[in-house]
Amino acid sequence: MATTMAYQQKLAEKLLVLNDRGQGVLIRMNHIKKTCTDPKRRPSFLADKSMEGVVKYINRKFPNIDLRGSSQQLSNIQKQKSAVLEGLSSYYESFIDVMEFRDHVYDLLNTIDACQCFFNITVNFDFTKNYLDLIITYASVILMLSRIDDKKVLVGMYNCAYELSNGSSDPSYPRLGQMILEYEHPLKKLTEEFGPHTKSVTEALLSLHSVYPRRNLPAEQWRNAQLLSLLSVPATMLNPAMCDTMACEYLSMEVMERWIILGFLLCHTSLNINAASQDLWKMALRSGLYVTLIRDEVINIHKLSEEHLDGLKGYSKRLADIKECKEHTIVNCGATHREKRHFLRHALKELIKVLEDEPALLGPKVLFVFMALSFSRDEVLWLVRHAENIPKTKTPEDFADVHMAELLFYMERLQALLGRYNYVIQRYHLQYLSQFDALILNDTIQSIYVCPEEESVLMTSFVSALSAYTSVGKATLPLKEYPDLAKIMNMTQFHTKMMDNVDELLNETADLSSLCFYTRVFEKMFSQSSEEVSMQRYLMAFPMVCTHFSQNTHQMCPEEVSNEQCFHLVKPKCLFSSLYSILQLLPKHSAETISAARNKKMKKPPPKKDAPKNKPGAESQRKDRAVMHLTLTELCTSYSMCSEFTVFKHIFVPSEFLLTQLETGLSKIFIRMAHYNQTTQEIARPSELLAGIQTYVTSLYTLTRYINVDITRLVKNVLLQQTQPLDSHGAPTITTLYTNWYLESLLRQASSAFIAHCPTMHCFVNHNVENEQNFKADEYSDICEMRALAELIGPYGLKFLGENLMWHITSQVSELKVCGTLLKSVDDEGICFLKPHLCCENVLKRMTIIGVILSFRTMAQGALEEVVMHRHCPFLMGSIECLKDYVCTDTDIKVALSVYELASATGLPCDIDPALVSAISNMHNSSNEDEYKTTCLLLVYIAVSLPTLSVDPNSFYSRERGGHQNNIHCLAAAVNHLSAAMFTVQNKNIEQHLKEFLQVASSILLQLGQNMDKTEVKNRDSVCLLLDMIVDESPFLSQDMLEDCFPYVLLRNAYREVHRAFIYTMG
Repeated sequence: MATTMAYQQKLAEKLLVLNDRGQGVLIRMNHIKKTCTDPKRRPSFLADKSMEGVVKYINRKFPNIDLRGSSQQLSNIQKQKSAVLEGLSSYYESFIDVMEFRDHVYDLLNTIDACQCFFNITVNFDFTKNYLDLIITYASVILMLSRIDDKKVLVGMYNCAYELSNGSSDPSYPRLGQMILEYEHPLKKLTEEFGPHTKSVTEALLSLHSVYPRRNLPAEQWRNAQLLSLLSVPATMLNPAMCDTMACEYLSMEVMERWIILGFLLCHTSLNINAASQDLWKMALRSGLYVTLIRDEVINIHKLSEEHLDGLKGYSKRLADIKECKEHTIVNCGATHREKRHFLRHALKELIKVLEDEPALLGPKVLFVFMALSFSRDEVLWLVRHAENIPKTKTPEDFADVHMAELLFYMERLQALLGRYNYVIQRYHLQYLSQFDALILNDTIQSIYVCPEEESVLMTSFVSALSAYTSVGKATLPLKEYPDLAKIMNMTQFHTKMMDNVDELLNETADLSSLCFYTRVFEKMFSQSSEEVSMQRYLMAFPMVCTHFSQNTHQMCPEEVSNEQCFHLVKPKCLFSSLYSILQLLPKHSAETISAARNKKMKKPPPKKDAPKNKPGAESQRKDRAVMHLTLTELCTSYSMCSEFTVFKHIFVPSEFLLTQLETGLSKIFIRMAHYNQTTQEIARPSELLAGIQTYVTSLYTLTRYINVDITRLVKNVLLQQTQPLDSHGAPTITTLYTNWYLESLLRQASSAFIAHCPTMHCFVNHNVENEQNFKADEYSDICEMRALAELIGPYGLKFLGENLMWHITSQVSELKVCGTLLKSVDDEGICFLKPHLCCENVLKRMTIIGVILSFRTMAQGALEEVVMHRHCPFLMGSIECLKDYVCTDTDIKVALSVYELASATGLPCDIDPALVSAISNMHNSSNEDEYKTTCLLLVYIAVSLPTLSVDPNSFYSRERGGHQNNIHCLAAAVNHLSAAMFTVQNKNIEQHLKEFLQVASSILLQLGQNMDKTEVKNRDSVCLLLDMIVDESPFLSQDMLEDCFPYVLLRNAYREVHRAFIYTMG
């Protein structure tokens, strides 16, 4: 009857199902606890101040809550009962799941006792393991339930809302409320429940006596036995690794300790009557201070055991044992596990070397691999648990491990080897099953005199059902009487797993997903390992461990995936700290040192300073270069260890991740190298920045010696981003910094005539005035600096710079149009006449500013054409030049502007500036006829205002600089470019209007020659040269046109006079 009952009950299947169900319920309880203790995720009803009275009332009256007599206290629930039902339904149903799980566990445990099942971990491994797992899972659920402080409120509030909505309480509420009250003291109630099951539980636990002590040996005994070594006995290297208890060899130590600690607490009577139970229990108490309940929830085993046994009679000796074990653990366990980790690092390293050299050994020696993974996993998790809760000890360093990266790395390498050579393992065990297991199984079955038909059918499958069926008390084939059959079953089951279930076994022996919940410890381990240079090559193991995190999810708690499993990857330290520093051995850095040396020679006291500065070149001393080189090598090796890995269905490629970090860091470094100070308007010279970037990029290419990354692509991406106003992160770029500086510093002072444009040297120069600027203009605007600027920011950056220059020009043009409007007054007959006394100086000043800006833009465009375009794409430049030369006066203006826009983008000079045309056309506010009149009046007014410039002493023409002191020579560029753009927008003839301007200006300047007052005509000759400059720079005017209205002999005399004055000045 017992045999028939065992078949019908399907004990093995129920154990598997209930264990999975219990794990899901346990995870939900943990999730509820985390949610209720987190202020951000806590249910709003528990945090609402208006509900404080309700919460206190439910906690006081639970579970007997009288809705009729306490309507005033529960009025707030009445107001939002629908919201309460919706918000607390998942919590309530989770507690119902606990109650139902408890009922199913009761039924199964009673059935197992009725069947008089036999438990022995070395005989029927799966059956015994699943039985002990169910007991501990059930106890863990109850303990986890007791840790939820708000369980009464959640259940009681939901039931109140349910009763207010439906007129009666929930059917499950009475039993659920009673269960919550019963487990106020969980271990006391659990001990009562497991009283009838003490015999079965104790039998299963005592079977660990042949496994746990042997597995719990110190590292010294491991080392003496040469554990996990394939080279200890070379003659047996090809022999298959096998034993009578193969599955026990890689069984988790933490799992066994949890079985022993909690199992003997539930069935504590055996601790006083069985010496073997005491030995096993005390050995587990000495192994550590904490065991895992679930996730990062741990149990202080000594505290829990002491509290539970303290209230029981006859356990004084056991309490003394607990104290003794606790003291022993605090003193010794840290060092013991430290030595185990040290041994495992060397053992795994040797194992990997041998297996990489001879992967065929994975077939016979695969058991060693799973043992190594299991042992290492146990030690890693032990350290993590205890590092989060370090006890008061004299050696806290035993609970930290700077070499953890190496152990994690070897674990990942072993798993990778199993995945890579899985076919070797399958092929070997296929032959093993057919040529050994099948034969020995046949011989064993034939030696069994009584082998019923049902058992013989099951023999072919060897599923766990056979183990469970033959473990019942009155089985026809009792497994405990046939130990040889049990050994073959365990061995064959292991071999079949090697055929089709290696991944599941890997998950069982090498799962480190619990690290997901120990964020602080995990990051601390990474930080400690990164500080050790010898460990830096193994740092990639930390991100690779994140691939385990997805294994921690459960289908019964989908909320956890979105709320907690999105664990951020530990980001390795940026490799920039390992690269060589940029050496800035520039002359200006030596100025202070030279000054100090001179003062010392002249015996002058040195100026007081806060801190001494290092001498130039001190940063390039080689004292730390060996360490830096080693660090760089190790970090690059770490990135080369893994091509890619997957975390939560996201593929991470370390080399691409490195490039991303380098890109971000490189952009910041380039910005810092510019030394831009917005307050003092200081910035590095473009040539200095370019030299620094080139040096840095050259040193960055050394990375390619150690790691396969595309540095060229990296540098191109970073420098291309620097040609835009903002980079990919929204931060300002080199283009923005230099655009702001040239506009706010150089051009602003040039507009105020503090800085002069020097056509001879193609730059801007400072005037020798008392209030000298904090920078030398020629150091930022000469040909070399403009070329460096064009190299740095490229065509895109210069386009952005040009757009900002055009904005400033249009603001000046707007003011000029205001003056133009004031200049004309129309009488009844429509005759226009001028009022030259209104804003003469204002017009010329604004035109000069426009000319200065256009002169700077011409310099920048010239540098772009010469450096960037001709150097990098000469063939493209040739085509664009031919296309530009094809444009003539008869070409349609829209086509011409399109060609000019293309040419301007490459830096080629154009007859009509397309950017200026676009800017002028965008500021049209009136009709074309009014705009045309205003433009004509402005040109006329500029012409008639030129004589006023001769009064200004700064209008003197400098032969050395090729221009005037007050930058009025820039009027030539302003008149030509601005008139061409404005008349193009108005669709008028540019050449005709410029010719008219030339005639008016010549006439006015000829009249100036008749003035004999020397004070008023002091710089007349310098002003007359403006006509020659305007004609010389204009593509629409010629010297013949000038000769018609202004004799060349006057220009020749003017040049002679200004040159003569220059000679006198120099003399």
